[in-house]
Amino acid sequence: MALDVEKYTAHLRTHAAHRSQRKCARRVREALEAGGGKTKGHPVDAKDWGPTLLRMGFREIHVEDSTKFIFMKGDIVVLQPYQGGNPSGHIAAYDGKIWISDFKQRDFWSGQGYRNNKPSHVFYRP
Repeated sequence: MALDVEKYTAHLRTHAAHRSQRKCARRVREALEAGGGKTKGHPVDAKDWGPTLLRMGFREIHVEDSTKFIFMKGDIVVLQPYQGGNPSGHIAAYDGKIWISDFKQRDFWSGQGYRNNKPSHVFYRP
């Protein structure tokens, strides 16, 4: 994978809003492309990004306890939808300090609905 994690995470930071714009998959894709990632054939919905990330050279990482796990710059989380939430799910990336999608998040859950429901999710590392 020829992904420049510095360019990718810098793009995330400079294009992040203060609140969700409901464009997480688009913003993460644009950041990956800014870092040289090849996203051809990418999905539209955030929940479907796992296979694309694997094809790009990311690997799935097992996180038993996310409160104690040390995430690395460039890590990505793909969250599945929960009942009553956005049917597209969510995707966000870690810039080395915070989780960012189309906005600067408090944590990887991105919102109270995800925090409360804790839907299925997978972490990926470049």
